[in-house]
Amino acid sequence: MRAVIAEDSVLLRVGLVKVLEAVGYEVVAAVGEAEALLAAVAEHSPDVVVTDVRMPPGFTDEGVRAALMIRQQWPTVAVLLLSQYVEERYAADLLVGNVRGVGYLLKERVANVDDFLDALERVAAGGTALDPEVVSQLLLRRQSGPLDSLTPREREVLSLMAEGRSNAAIAQALVVSESAVAKHINNIFMKLALSPTEGEHRRVMAVLQFLDQRSLDQRT
Repeated sequence: MRAVIAEDSVLLRVGLVKVLEAVGYEVVAAVGEAEALLAAVAEHSPDVVVTDVRMPPGFTDEGVRAALMIRQQWPTVAVLLLSQYVEERYAADLLVGNVRGVGYLLKERVANVDDFLDALERVAAGGTALDPEVVSQLLLRRQSGPLDSLTPREREVLSLMAEGRSNAAIAQALVVSESAVAKHINNIFMKLALSPTEGEHRRVMAVLQFLDQRSLDQRT
């Protein structure tokens, strides 16, 4: 598995390289700027990119905007954002449409290396890995729609689904039975009008459906 890392902190960049190489990834480039990230992807055609959100020169949203360009120009490249911040506007854009192979984790909430590598593995394999705080902040920006009909418990289940957890793992986290979790998930699918024909991808679509109306607030 070939990876490109984009992180302006030299210490963190070197650490990420060592962590990935230790478990078998081939890190083909490790850069500190968004422009260098795009150049590295064009040159090396990696399987996965790990990038910070805020990088030089402006330290605002350079990384996530680069991630958007990568998803548009090289849609088969998986992207994992690893950041201290939730960049709401562009994060919403990133998570609309083809959400396979996309992740967004907050650095302070990555409990250990194994958690990070597990999330990276899911993203590289075409899955998703979304920090529940990212989902929460984006949900708060939503003004109205089907998600308003979800109960507090259904929203909890939705956040855990966003982490890529199985029904069994959700049940363990909420201290309920798997059948109760399955019932909540079916209710979520029903309220969000997601049909069984969508298959397992419904779990991701349920989390991200509200982003289809991002035009309501992305410019505010």
